[in-house]
Amino acid sequence: MLFEIKSFQDRIAHLYPKVMDLSLGRIENLLKKLGNPQDQIERVIHIAGTNGKGSTLTYISSILSASGYSVDSYTSPHLVNFNERIKIGRIGYQDDIDDDSLAEILLECEYVNNGDPITIFELITAAAFLKFSKTKSDFLILETGLGGRLDATNVVKNPLVSVITPIGIDHQHFLGESIEEIAAEKAGIIKEKCKTVLSYQDESILPIFEDVINLQNNMSKIWDKDYIVRDYDKNFTYNDEKYQMSLPLPNLYGRHQIINAGTAIATIAAIDDIHLTAKSFTAGIKNAEWPARLDLLKFGPLHRHVNSGNEIWLDGGHNGHAAAAIADSMKLLDDKKLILIIGMLNTKNCLEFLDPFKEITELTIAINIPDSSNSHTPEKIIDDAKTLGIPAIIGTDLHNALEHTKKYPENTSRILICGSLYLAGYVMKIHRGFSE
Repeated sequence: MLFEIKSFQDRIAHLYPKVMDLSLGRIENLLKKLGNPQDQIERVIHIAGTNGKGSTLTYISSILSASGYSVDSYTSPHLVNFNERIKIGRIGYQDDIDDDSLAEILLECEYVNNGDPITIFELITAAAFLKFSKTKSDFLILETGLGGRLDATNVVKNPLVSVITPIGIDHQHFLGESIEEIAAEKAGIIKEKCKTVLSYQDESILPIFEDVINLQNNMSKIWDKDYIVRDYDKNFTYNDEKYQMSLPLPNLYGRHQIINAGTAIATIAAIDDIHLTAKSFTAGIKNAEWPARLDLLKFGPLHRHVNSGNEIWLDGGHNGHAAAAIADSMKLLDDKKLILIIGMLNTKNCLEFLDPFKEITELTIAINIPDSSNSHTPEKIIDDAKTLGIPAIIGTDLHNALEHTKKYPENTSRILICGSLYLAGYVMKIHRGFSE
């Protein structure tokens, strides 16, 4: 790739605001100079939430693609390649943006911005809108980066549907210390006289969303009220006034994925001018792929460091809410010994993340996140693990941590690498053969 994203980021680093504040003024100013490309995109589905945003997005995209629609999408962060953030819809599938197109839009935005204060996420988001305004795809699915109300993606005025996935505690420095404060920030994507789909939520915060929906004269579909999803052993059912279906379990592992798939169906049901078949929903749910979300890694370079038959799983979840879902899913598998290899950013609550695993974990191996200066130290992680009664040791790196698991005989252990999307990206890079 001739265009190096790292050198681009380094070059504009001096433009970062001196005080980090979430606001829309900077990106609105840049978009205005670009001719407001976001206003030229007609059918936008906007997703906010703490957990499940990416999985819900991929179900929506997969279902619509299986139905013959072209679907663009915008997500963050990426796992392996920066291009993953901007996906361009083709009939029936998506492609990551190509290197030349990525370079073109980023350089254009840098030039037009003309040295004004800007964050890299704001500039990338503006560039993505510039690209999406030209693709003429049937839909754009837009994932918020951090919050909702003041997220750079929230310049979209009239989304087709706003979606709010389950809310938990995360990014407290920016969004608030309580789940109520965080919910209020996420509710900022609810727009006047538009539609909103609420996924499963803690009962304590439902009134916050309902008040905003009523204030904005917004039309809503609320989990377990306007649409009903029921989980069975080998399938799940979805029922609302438009669709009544029994569907296969999602391709993505974990019972929480039924929540995400059900939310995706409700989102599509909220679009008045399309009516899909059960076959399209089935195909989309079975074909959905979202790497590093309870991802069973098979036949890759990492397996050289573990005994035969011992599984390697990967998940990028990094907060207590995500950890609870991961741990519940692990409990449903057979009784192999669970070993955690964990690295976490020091902005995350390690004790809260580890707590759901305390009854099911044989051993925790703590490592630094490679190429990150903001990791919790392995010493901090093992101290928190031992506080919860989980045996814990330090691994010098990922490969060393995997080698530690060789004390477990063949076919007896399940290794879960977890705690950070950045660690997950590093693991995926090795798994796909980009590095060792």
